[in-house]
Amino acid sequence: MDINVQFKKGALELCILVLIHERDRYGYELAQSVSEHIEIAEGALYPLLRRLVNDGYCTTYLQESTEGPPRKYYKLTAQGELHMRELIVEWKHFVNSVSSLIEKGSKS
Repeated sequence: MDINVQFKKGALELCILVLIHERDRYGYELAQSVSEHIEIAEGALYPLLRRLVNDGYCTTYLQESTEGPPRKYYKLTAQGELHMRELIVEWKHFVNSVSSLIEKGSKS
């Protein structure tokens, strides 16, 4: 199923924050983890990561890798965790509202 691009844009920030909350991750790892659920272009990921860092929701650090050059890991800040929790509440409210509308509309 091809998910609408606008749906992906709206959900990608929340998905990234939840994955980084689970544990620190590097960019390619984030792309792989998100792609297990929704198909995304890597080109959409890195601008979002830069914005999350600029907004203070994430920090970065380099860690040596046995498979090549050091990797840039993303770590959620306390402000980022608060933002993630707010987005989760908003997302659940949005999904419930749309589902209710669809259910009501499909009965008529």
